[in-house]
Amino acid sequence: MSAAAKALLPLDAARVRRDFPIFARPMRGKPLVYLDTAASAQKPRQVLDAMRAFYENDYANIHRGVYELSERATRMHDEARAKVARLLGAADPREIVFTRNATEAINLVAWSWGRTHLRRGDEVLVTALEHHANLVPWQLLCEERGARLRVAPIDDRGVVLLDELAAMLGERTKIVAVGHVSNALGTVNPVREIVELAHRAGAVALVDGAQAVPRIPVDVRALGCDFYVFSGHKLYGPSGIGALYGRLELLEAMPPWQAGGDMIATVGYEKTTFADPPQRFEAGTPDIAGAVGLGAAIDYVEELGLERIARHEDDLLAYGTALLSDVAGVRLVGTAPHKIGVLSFVVGDVHPHDVGTVLDQEGVAVRAGHHCAQPLMERLGLPATVRASLGVYNVREDLDRLAAGIRRVIEVFA
Repeated sequence: MSAAAKALLPLDAARVRRDFPIFARPMRGKPLVYLDTAASAQKPRQVLDAMRAFYENDYANIHRGVYELSERATRMHDEARAKVARLLGAADPREIVFTRNATEAINLVAWSWGRTHLRRGDEVLVTALEHHANLVPWQLLCEERGARLRVAPIDDRGVVLLDELAAMLGERTKIVAVGHVSNALGTVNPVREIVELAHRAGAVALVDGAQAVPRIPVDVRALGCDFYVFSGHKLYGPSGIGALYGRLELLEAMPPWQAGGDMIATVGYEKTTFADPPQRFEAGTPDIAGAVGLGAAIDYVEELGLERIARHEDDLLAYGTALLSDVAGVRLVGTAPHKIGVLSFVVGDVHPHDVGTVLDQEGVAVRAGHHCAQPLMERLGLPATVRASLGVYNVREDLDRLAAGIRRVIEVFA
């Protein structure tokens, strides 16, 4: 079967579910319903096996050894970098820097690029949808440099007001940092248009793709962004590994942000020179097994097909939206016309933490809280929401269990 023909087939989530060992165990005496993939995805056996095999058969430190084991480990690490480049549509693997996660990748850009380019009176523009990871680093940078952080507003649906964002751009804007997909609401932002607006103003653009990469095809060259970040643990890979994409000419002009082994060219007591990207930004022994696991996760989602994953989650989102809309007392939060992967809601006056606790008793795992988006919750006039987020292993029956659990919540707190 051709790849094009395969892409048209529906995703067999029941079969996919068998790839994930965690679903073989009960939770609270019931089959596990895991609806917290936006926080961290479960891991398929293919990823676990790849990491175990690396540690058992191929482990050695990379870039330093002239012996076969080290050369093999180095090759596997390089192959993982090439897989990330392919996944993101980067022009060159040298544009991929391994980090611990998307948060560290954003901090890297803020520390290295930001400290180099921001001056007193300059501006950084974000949106009201941002995760703390794409807000707090810019706050700290602006405080240090005497710059100003500006926030593009959203409407009550959770949609960025693009005209108002455009009006906020000017010659003082140095960087626009925007999430591809909101982790709290599932809103898909028009990032290509935002990147174009940023470039017209002479600014660079960073896109936080932590929620997008596991769910939709991403092409950084088509988006036109200067930086793009994501975390492996949301992509069915291990925690502690992520990646930064940066246009090569930008990375080449950026100073190191951490110092130590493997990021140097030469070292002397008087002067040190630094390696070319990406090694310049990867000080010390990296998470080699994590990179191998991330590569295996990329293989896994590419084998399933990102287009198929997107259609599968769209079907579940539509089904879940209709299902929860029919439950008296439930109010959906975040109703953007273009959204993916996330159902956020409140149940009457019941605190979201209480909702989550009752659902847990039913074997349903959801997230309850501010979702690392406290300013967004304040904008929506809510202390918190319950968030059910979708993954490749979810089926409609999971959402039926969610709806039944919510009815149980209503009974308990009636």
